Amino acid sequence: MHDNFSRAAAPSPAVDAPAEAGDRDRSAALAAELEAAGVPEHLRPWLADRGVGALVVKLGIVFEELTAERAVATMPVAGNTQVAGILHGGAHAVLAETLGSFAASLHAGPGRHAVGVDLNATHHRPAVRGLVRGTCTAVHLGRTLATHEIVMTDEEGHRLSTARITNLLRDNPPAGRSPEGQGGGRQGGRPERGGQAAL
Repeated sequence: MHDNFSRAAAPSPAVDAPAEAGDRDRSAALAAELEAAGVPEHLRPWLADRGVGALVVKLGIVFEELTAERAVATMPVAGNTQVAGILHGGAHAVLAETLGSFAASLHAGPGRHAVGVDLNATHHRPAVRGLVRGTCTAVHLGRTLATHEIVMTDEEGHRLSTARITNLLRDNPPAGRSPEGQGGGRQGGRPERGGQAAL
């Protein structure tokens, strides 16, 4: 039990040193992840404590531009194919959602976050080799919703797929408060689904 009048015990260097070393290792790993993913240097502090996400790393997505109005990234076909040897449709969707969500988060600004509520994609032609480039352009940047169109092209500039994502823009919960109704926890008595609030 702790009261507000007792002096807190001094941290033990022997106990705290491994935790601090682990924090430094994690910070260094995240910094390397952000650099490898091509995140512009001025945006790295924004992502310093969470990186770009494991799936972005696994698929080899590398950013070329990143603003609320326009985001561009590449992804290799190699390693991201389906059984027929072409780029997996889900990889198109991941590239689209990554670009649209990052752009919407930038538009949301400090103290807010973006939650994807709709993603659709139409596939026009297959990709079998090289890099795919996703170009994300804002369609609507509002106070509560952001919608982006993402066009995936091959290295010759042929359109491979067209996607659209809409993100709901929410305020972050106050520090120390449960994120209930903010994309986590329980909402309306229903269990959460995939880390997003049940709609």
